[in-house]
Formats: sequence, structure tokens, C-alpha cells
Amino acid sequence: MEVELKEMQDDLESLKQSLTDASLRGSVDKLQLHLERLTNLSKSGPVRRSKVKDMSAEVVDSNPYSRLMALQRMGIVENYERIREFSVAIVGIGGVGSVAAEMLTRCGIGRLLLYDYDKVELANMNRLFFRPEQVGMTKTDAAVQTLVDINPDVVLESYTLNITTVQGFETFMSSLRNKSFSPAKAGSGVDLVLSCVDNYEARMAVNQACNELNQIWMESGVSEDAVSGHIQLLIPGEIACFACAPPLVVASGIDERTLKREGVCAASLPTTMGVVAGLLVQNTLKFLLKFGHVSPYLGYNSLKDYFPTMEMRPNPQCSNVACLERQKEYIIAKPARDAAAKAKMEAEALTVEEIPLHADNEWNISVVDDVEIEIVGATSSDTLPEGLVRELPNADEQHPPPTESTAPFLDDLEDLKRQLEALNS
Repeated sequence: MEVELKEMQDDLESLKQSLTDASLRGSVDKLQLHLERLTNLSKSGPVRRSKVKDMSAEVVDSNPYSRLMALQRMGIVENYERIREFSVAIVGIGGVGSVAAEMLTRCGIGRLLLYDYDKVELANMNRLFFRPEQVGMTKTDAAVQTLVDINPDVVLESYTLNITTVQGFETFMSSLRNKSFSPAKAGSGVDLVLSCVDNYEARMAVNQACNELNQIWMESGVSEDAVSGHIQLLIPGEIACFACAPPLVVASGIDERTLKREGVCAASLPTTMGVVAGLLVQNTLKFLLKFGHVSPYLGYNSLKDYFPTMEMRPNPQCSNVACLERQKEYIIAKPARDAAAKAKMEAEALTVEEIPLHADNEWNISVVDDVEIEIVGATSSDTLPEGLVRELPNADEQHPPPTESTAPFLDDLEDLKRQLEALNS
């Protein structure tokens, strides 16, 4: 584009030099001015950054990972660069899923799999991520269009399908099994599945797939009134699956699709969805990079700023056959797993050496016990210079109580007695 504009500029300049009529030269000047504006507009367009081969902790403005790698320098994460080895699947690219996808992309995740069947609408503009010019595009295509500009290092795979259909579920399962990104990885081809769907039927489809594949996943949701939400971790066999404790409406046998009324839609706040997406991705990073505590369940009530937590064990009478199989496997493997965890803790306890806190800090600050401080020849800060005395006693000094003689007191008493007798006579 820039080359073509430059050629047009040169042609106009040549034409201007060949003209003898001043009025025609004025017209050429106007054309050159318009062409110059177009050239400036083309230069001010979006600039895509090149791919970065290796993450670097170098603190320079041109390094997109410097602030992320700082977590490693500060001791929060042992090796942040490992994030490039992980694959995360996000089901549902709506108010929560789209923001979660953007956050993970900015964090430098290795591979993202995106699933949705819907299209971008103007009604979605109250949420984050999507833009008006993307209306009519599928949500997966619009997401890829935005995310590839943010971070070209991330491998993006989009699937425009409905996972609740037979064909869609089969495609969903096969894509999770695909290990082309990490051939040596055990289990499925992804490290974590994030469910960001808005209906129970889709959640049950994700639940079924993850139970069959023994795949760890996280579920998220926002309430219909848009003022509360939650996230939860689901480990097949260890933590209750979505079928272990179904919602009351589903347990009562009511079809949730009959609850939706024509012309009535759920409320939607970008603030609540942004908070839930942030909590979801924060726990995703903690789970993948092994730092901090990953909550089994974390709720959010924006009206009271309340964050409840709880943990649910699997139901031995769960209706999901795959869940029951995972429970049996977990019970059988539990003794060996507990023994290995105990041995690891004991080994770590033996190798722990006491070292001074911040031994190599640049401010030369050291931490010592007060009882170990013994400075020979030092004088107290309360000691006065030579020639000065205190007007009042020192409160820290111990003074023995005065021992006064009782003889003068008895003499005064006898004298007072004689005076009283003289007055009475």
C-alpha cells in the first residue's frame, strides 16, 4: 500500500513539472495534499508485533513479557515460561469466556481452543471484548481476529459448533483428545477445560466429556440478575461433578428451556462478568503454574461484596456412570497417592536449611534476634554527658523504699499529747 502511494506521489510530481498552466498546477497541488493525507492514514493503522521466540525477563519497553516474568523474579512463580507448554479449552465465548480468552492470551498461554456456535450481535455490546464492526461474525472467528493481534505467539483453534448435539459432542471429544501440540502429554490433549456456558444442558455436555476423559475442568457462571457469580474446580472422582448435585429445577424434572419467556432476557453487567472471568483465569494460572491455593468453589455477591467458599465431595449414587468409575479409580489410588505425598513432605522437611531472610538484599538489611545483640563498650542512649545530672529520677531505675526511723515520730506524738493536756487543765 505504501509503495503504491509513493508511486502515485512521484507521478503527480512529474505531471506538475510538465504543466505550464498555473490553474492546472493548483489542481495537482490539491491532489498531492489529499494523497499525503491518505499516506499518513495508512501509516497510522494497526501495527502487528512480530512473534517472540523465547520469553525474556529483560525490562525494556519492547518486551511484551517483562511484567509477567517479574513474577518469577519475585518468587511467586518458579518458572513462568512453562505457560507456553499448556493448552486450555474455553467452551462458550460470551461475556465470561471471551474475557477469559483475552486474559489468557495476554498471559502468553501456549494454545487456546475456542468453542461456540453463536454470532456477535449488537445486543452483546454491553459486554467486554467484542466490537460493533464484528456484528454478524461467528463469535469464534471474531475472537480469533482480535486475539491474534494481541498476541501472535498463542496457537488459536476455533470450533463453531454446538456441543449439545451428537455431531458437535463427537467433534468436541476428538478435539480434546488431539495431542498434536504436546505429543508426550499424558491423558487428553489439553491441560484444562473452562466452561463459560449459560445453560445447564451445555454444562452437562462438558461434564460428560470431562468425566469420560478423566479431564480436570473449571466451571463458571453469572446469575440471571447479573449481580452474582461463581467459579468452581471439578476433578473427576475427587470432587463432585455437575451431575452429583444437580440444581433443584433439573432435579425436579423440569425442562430448563421452558423457563425462558419470549421477549424476556437475562440481565448482563460487564462488571460482574469481568470479575468472574478474572477469578476464573487467576485460578487457572495458579492451577497450571503451581502457585497459591486453587479454591474448589468461590462465589461472588456484588451486592454485599461477599466471596463464599465451599467444597463438595462426589456423590456415591451419582447418575453419571463415568463419574462413578472415576470415583472407584480415585479410591483405589488414594493410599499410594497419600504415601507419596507424605514422603515428599518429609523429604522437603529434611532438606530445609535455615538461612537469613534476604541474605543478599541490596539495602544490606539483616534480621537478627534481640537476645543476640551484644555490643561491647557501647553506652546507653540514656547516659548523660559528663557534668550533667538529672533533675528527676530515671523511671527505669529501681530505687529501694526509704527506711526512716520511727523515733522522731514518737517524740512528736508525746509533745502533742502534752499540749492537749495543758488546754484541758
